[in-house]
Amino acid sequence: MIDKLKEITAHYESMEAQMADGVLISDQASYTAVAKEHRRLAPIVEKAREYVLIHKQMIDDNEILDGEDEELKEIAKAEIEDLQKSMNILEAEIKVLLLPHDPTDDKNTIVEVRAGTGGDEAALFAADLYRMYCRFSERNGWKYEVMESNAIGIGGLKEIIFSISGEGVFGMMKYESGVHRVQRVPKTETSGRVHTSAATVAVLPEAEEADVEVVDADLKIDTYRASGAGGQHVNKTESAIRITHIPTGLVVTCQDESSQHKNKAAALKVLRSRLLAAEQEKLSKERAEARRDMVSTGDRSAKIRTYNFPQGRITDHRINFTAYNLEGVMDGDISEIIQNLKLADQQAQLASIGE
Repeated sequence: MIDKLKEITAHYESMEAQMADGVLISDQASYTAVAKEHRRLAPIVEKAREYVLIHKQMIDDNEILDGEDEELKEIAKAEIEDLQKSMNILEAEIKVLLLPHDPTDDKNTIVEVRAGTGGDEAALFAADLYRMYCRFSERNGWKYEVMESNAIGIGGLKEIIFSISGEGVFGMMKYESGVHRVQRVPKTETSGRVHTSAATVAVLPEAEEADVEVVDADLKIDTYRASGAGGQHVNKTESAIRITHIPTGLVVTCQDESSQHKNKAAALKVLRSRLLAAEQEKLSKERAEARRDMVSTGDRSAKIRTYNFPQGRITDHRINFTAYNLEGVMDGDISEIIQNLKLADQQAQLASIGE
């Protein structure tokens, strides 16, 4: 452990030297990559330095125990006991920090929210989930942008696809994939009866061109006239785009932008991200089967959470987490849920390493 921590600290310090070097600063792409890795290692190095310092103190105290001064030996014994407790706590924290870093966690994300069972009420709930993620993004200083949407007249959404960009977005948002169930009295219900509806959420890492190779020959691209509310181009020019990826059968449509060129770019971005997500989902399932992972981040058909409005209760079924701050959650305060999911995921990874 000590040697590994010293190695990480030395690497961290070498990056600090690189970042102060004028040559690296002139290469913006390289500087950004080094700066990102430097930020990622900062909390590990902070704990590592503390651990190394305590380890040195314990060595000094053990040397005192080999001496002849009884009074100093008693002091050293008491100090060693306290230092060992501190080391045990630090070691547990460092093991979590040293878990393999998934570079996908640093990516931006594309979120797809779709109304499920429940008719208009499901569409209204899908709109509520979209607003929840917008507020969560604002709380974290992230940017979000709608790429495609399909609204219904009463303020609901049959489907909405939007991107979220910022630091560590996918690493936080990936736990939201799955079926979200709501229990409440719909606005359209006159008898006051509680209904159960659902919406599905798919969180995809935003793929760059280098991540996924999309060959033009594999694409079937159709244009058509956009429909719905919009500017003068709606229903007059063929600005909407439908892209079919022939090898997989994936179909992506986009009509929210004002030009055919912008819609094509947005649709290709969604297509690449879906292809990358499919590959990631396959790998995630393989890992889950290998370690019996308790936190699903890949299976979008799994019911992950229930929002019970009559009782103000929210329950995440993956970790049996229940809270009674539903109003705050719907306003984007979902950090506590995500942190608990992340902790459970880390514990599952540590358990698999120990097996």
